This record gives sequence, C-alpha cells and structure tokens, in this order.
Amino acid sequence: MNEDRASRYHRLRRRATVASTLAGAAWLVWLLASGFSRQLASWALTPGAALPWIVGRSLAVALAAAATAVGWELVSLPFEFYRSFLLDRKYGLSSEPLVNWLGDYAKALALVLLLTMAGAVTVYGAVHVAGRAWWLLAAGLFGLGAVALSRIAPVVLMPLFFRCRPLDREGLRVRLLDLSRRAGVPVVGALEWGLGEKTTRANAALVGVGRTRRILVSDTLLRNYSDDEIEVILAHEFAHHIHHDIWTGLALETLIVAAALFAAAVAVQRVGPRFGVSTVADPAGIPLLILAAGAVSLALTPLANAWSRRNERRADRFALALTGGREPFITAMRRLGVQNLAEERPSAPVFWFFHTHPTIDERITVAKTFEV
Repeated sequence: MNEDRASRYHRLRRRATVASTLAGAAWLVWLLASGFSRQLASWALTPGAALPWIVGRSLAVALAAAATAVGWELVSLPFEFYRSFLLDRKYGLSSEPLVNWLGDYAKALALVLLLTMAGAVTVYGAVHVAGRAWWLLAAGLFGLGAVALSRIAPVVLMPLFFRCRPLDREGLRVRLLDLSRRAGVPVVGALEWGLGEKTTRANAALVGVGRTRRILVSDTLLRNYSDDEIEVILAHEFAHHIHHDIWTGLALETLIVAAALFAAAVAVQRVGPRFGVSTVADPAGIPLLILAAGAVSLALTPLANAWSRRNERRADRFALALTGGREPFITAMRRLGVQNLAEERPSAPVFWFFHTHPTIDERITVAKTFEV
C-alpha cells in the first residue's frame, strides 16, 4: 500500500484511539463480571455511613464513579501516551517535553475526575427526584452544565493549559477587531495563544460567549501566515457564532446524551439483575450505565460529525463572503493541511466516523468556485 505520511499518522492515531476505548470497555466489563463493582460500591458507602442519607449516598456515588474513572484512565494510559505524545513526537507535531505532557495529563485527569463525580451525582440525584423519567432530567442538567462550561472555560480552564497574552501585532489586532464589528460578533479582545509550547500545529479560535468571548490566534499561526490568511481563518470562526453553531451543537449533544441515558436505563432494567444491579440508584451499576450510554453515543457519532461538517461548510462560505478573500483562504487551507498533517483522502467509513470537518481538498474546491 502506497500510503502518504499524513494517512499513516492518522491510521496509527485511530488505532490507538480504538485500542484505548476497548481497554476502557474491558475494564468496565471486568468490574461487572467479577463482582468488583459491588465491592467498590460497598467501599464507597462506608465514608458516608454516619452522614444524612442524601449526603452519604451522594458521596458514595461520587467515590464509586471516581474509582471507576481512575481504573479506566490507568488501563487506557499506555495508548493515550502513544497517541498524544510518542506519535506526535515521531511525526513532528509535538514540541512539548515529557515532563510538561505529564503535568498536563495530571491536570486533565483531575478535571475528568471532578466532572465524572459531578456527572454521577447529577444522574443519581435525577433518579431520586424524577424516578423513571430520570434520564430526561439528567440530560437537561447536563445540557445546562455544558452551557456553563462554555462560559467559564476560556477564563478558568484554558489558562490551566495554555498561556495567552495580548496580541501585540497592532495592525492585525485592529483588523480582527474591525472584522468582529463587521460580522456583528462583539469580543472583549484579541490574544496571542501560546500553542507553540506544546505543538507545531497552527490554529485560531473564537472562544467563550458574551462577556468571555475573545479572539485567539496561535503563535504558530502568527509566525507563518499573512494577515489576509489569518483574517479569513478568523472569519470562519465568527461564522460559528453568527449561525449559533455552539448552541445548536450543544442542543444536539443534549439529545444524544438523553438517548444514551435512556439506553442506560433500559440496560439496567434488562441486564442489571444478572450482575446484582436491580435499580439505577445502585452505585454498583455505574459500569453498566457507562457501557450502555457509551455504546449509544458511539453509534450516534456519525450523526454528530455530519452535523459538524455541515456547519463547517457553511462557515467557509460565510468567511469567503465576508472577506472576499478567496486566494488567502485557499493558501491558508493548503498550508494548514501541510502544517497540521491533515488527512487528504480518507476512506468513506473513516470520513463519516472520525472527521468533523470536510477534507482540505473539498474546502479548496468550493473556494475556487465561490462567487465573492
């Protein structure tokens, strides 16, 4: 097989992702089949035994979920290390020392554990409040949580992993702020995003909503791209806010979560008794809930990706119309494709299941024929 470098990189990356997911799923199956999930639940109930029932139960659920998540992370860590550190180093996409990668991994793990515990308490609280309709209430609460995270992530979470500073390229800064006014998307400022400390990839983004919305331009983009190219890239990002893609994406994710939680409820009812789990309120059923919900979420991934690609195509057209920059768009796409090692010609199954954006070739072809 005559495989180009980018295709080989993405093939290896996908293999590591699949292996990581399978390892995590095997951990959950083992917890159920071995009866260890029951032991975890009993252990988790002990610290809160003397507390009021609702507090003790919430603590038990949080501890059982955290222990389950730690196990998942441990069994998937070798594959994650290969995928996001060794492979990226091999293909020249990582500029991050190992000690920094480990620090970022530790911070990400802490956030995962906090969110996992909060999610578990939310689910079991919904069971307590709403009974059989718990999955609807829980999905709604997850949607609200996602909205809250979209507001606080740029000012609370992002600084944990990246350094940002005011954009000091004055001409570009003024140009991007003027672009935001023309697009009708107010921002609080434009920042240089210290992406180069971790990766050689180039990127730009418009993050946050309302009073937290700000322009981010990576240092790797500033070093190698013209102002015209950066402007059209940011115009694409403005389009997502103009077309409310963030909110429609969150709505779609909430629907997927609802479907996944409904499947989890059915799984506990039909399969749970085989593992000694008779109700969703039993912390021993956490692995079963994750398995059922994860299977449905995985099955619906092509739908979410298709919606994302639709939004990306519309954002490309908006950027071309707003800036009139057909040539800068084409040159930027070509350079980003090379620099970020984009996969040029994925197979149809790979495209539908893994790609949230159209291919670079498709985007350039559309730009060439777009009437500006």
